[in-house]
Amino acid sequence: MSTILQTQTTSFKLELYTGVHNLSSNTLKVALYTASANLDESTTVYSATNEVSGGGYTPGGVALSGVTISSDGYTAFVNFNDAVFNASVTARCALIYNVTQANKSIVVLDFGSDKTSTNFTIVMPANTASSALIRSSN
Repeated sequence: MSTILQTQTTSFKLELYTGVHNLSSNTLKVALYTASANLDESTTVYSATNEVSGGGYTPGGVALSGVTISSDGYTAFVNFNDAVFNASVTARCALIYNVTQANKSIVVLDFGSDKTSTNFTIVMPANTASSALIRSSN
């Protein structure tokens, strides 16, 4: 049985405090996965296991661009431009990971159900302290 949980991975949180990730200069990618994937807080690195295939999808996914790091009050947050895959695929979830740092995991995205598209796009949430994809507060 697969486990998919939208979360920042535990390893990412630890690696932030040890200075492993520099989200403003490292190469970050997002890969798409099927409903058979096992992605949750314990995911530590990118894996091709249960990654979507076919339809023009490139293994490993696409690079994220437009990294914006901001803060508001007690919350720091990170956002990206929408991720566009020029592929016709069905995906259930995604993994954002850091290519520069040995493909270390950052965030698991859960789409809630299988999503099918002829030009698959992940629309990123608003870049605010309450909505951004990656947030940290006290």
